[in-house]
Amino acid sequence: MKILFIGGTGVISKAISRRLLLDGHELWLVNRGKRLEGLPEGAHLICADINSEEEKVAEALGGQTFDVAADFIAYVPAQLERDHRLFAGRTKQFIYISSASAYQKPPADFRVNEGTPLSNPYWQYSRNKISGEELLMRYYREEGFPVTIVRPSHTYNEEKIPVCVHGPKGSWQVVKRMMDGKLVIIPGDGTSLWTLTWNDDFAKGFLGLMGNIHAIGEAVQITGDETLTWNQIYRAIADALGVEFKPCYVASEFLAACSPAEWDLRGNLWGDKSNSVFFDNTKLKRLVPDFKANVRFDQGVRRALEHIQSHPEYQVSDPEFDVWCDRVIEAQEEALTKMIG
Repeated sequence: MKILFIGGTGVISKAISRRLLLDGHELWLVNRGKRLEGLPEGAHLICADINSEEEKVAEALGGQTFDVAADFIAYVPAQLERDHRLFAGRTKQFIYISSASAYQKPPADFRVNEGTPLSNPYWQYSRNKISGEELLMRYYREEGFPVTIVRPSHTYNEEKIPVCVHGPKGSWQVVKRMMDGKLVIIPGDGTSLWTLTWNDDFAKGFLGLMGNIHAIGEAVQITGDETLTWNQIYRAIADALGVEFKPCYVASEFLAACSPAEWDLRGNLWGDKSNSVFFDNTKLKRLVPDFKANVRFDQGVRRALEHIQSHPEYQVSDPEFDVWCDRVIEAQEEALTKMIG
């Protein structure tokens, strides 16, 4: 197949790009060209920032057509309007990467499938994804624009340790706190359910949807089938590090209220990670019968930690977040001391 990705080098898309190139497909990337490491040779690069250089991209595309075009970095409807201008009549399938955080919050049922209502009053990111889905489905209904909507949940790879609460510089500081024997903050009591998906497993499902005529006009979630509590997730990280699991349980409402606004913990927690959900992947398995997620979290996190610990560039310190954690833990301990006299 001849395929074009907008992005193509992120946590989710890199695994897909890698598989496509190894399988001999013709892959085009519209990308700023700053994160191409880890991809096999052979991708055709249109080096541009599509958000500010639409004309440059249109000129580079010329009269080409594609079997599949996919946008991994569209966050607002205006970006999808641009994609429609670029690809209407030029691709047999357009895949939009939405988000499972678009599902109804708080959930009416912990079991989630593609029929679950879309509504998230807590997170603008999710509301923008919902608006994007609605726009593309209108294009599909009114003019036959061949869209497939994909909803990932929490996908990770060898460069990223998934945690529930972290600062703007990523999750390494949480790992560092564990290594230093410090308490780590977990929302609630750590028993809410969560699903984590290794990016190569996600790629299997995505590849099965590409060129799949039964996926046109459909929304499909792609996640693994392993559901864990946040306690189990953090304990697996601690076990992989060979350190003691030292949780500090703090109410999500308190964390959101006392964090800097730009961290958007209200959206990340109330609108996503503090809600217990179980993803029913029946639809995905009907469309892609051979889909199976093979990497358990305890296996994936060990791979990720080995990679990160051998690559210092991924060990990004976040001293502001570290100090904030200490302050939150201290405030809670002081409150407890006052209450018990």
